Amino acid sequence: MTEVAFHFNVPDKLGYACRLLRKAHAAGGQVGVVGPPEVLGALDQALWSFSALDFVPHCLASAPVPVLAATPIVLATDSAQLPPAQVLVNLGAAVPAGFERFERLIELVDTSDTDRTEARQRWRHYAERGYPIQRHDLAARE
Repeated sequence: MTEVAFHFNVPDKLGYACRLLRKAHAAGGQVGVVGPPEVLGALDQALWSFSALDFVPHCLASAPVPVLAATPIVLATDSAQLPPAQVLVNLGAAVPAGFERFERLIELVDTSDTDRTEARQRWRHYAERGYPIQRHDLAARE
């Protein structure tokens, strides 16, 4: 059963996603990221520029098949477009269709009221279906 983890009170979603993906890549993980096209475009740019010392190999799901096969982090608007991976990161407002095929789902939630409300709806969806949920409150760490 997919493990679900919510990371709440993320002050900078793109910056946090970059650090999370860098850590996953360093650990040898295969990761899919879903979200709206404009968010994925911004994440793509951020991954190229967020650190002068780190390269986080990634591509869009529309990349040629050989590129997809060789790239550990793939960005897509729909999880059905993603190659097999252990982890799915959701940057969107809705429950990602097909999340069940991943070992782990990570939900990033910023501090805005809109994002928090949408996250509560996703939390309810997972909880009603019996998925184990972990809560990581970044504000509690400060």
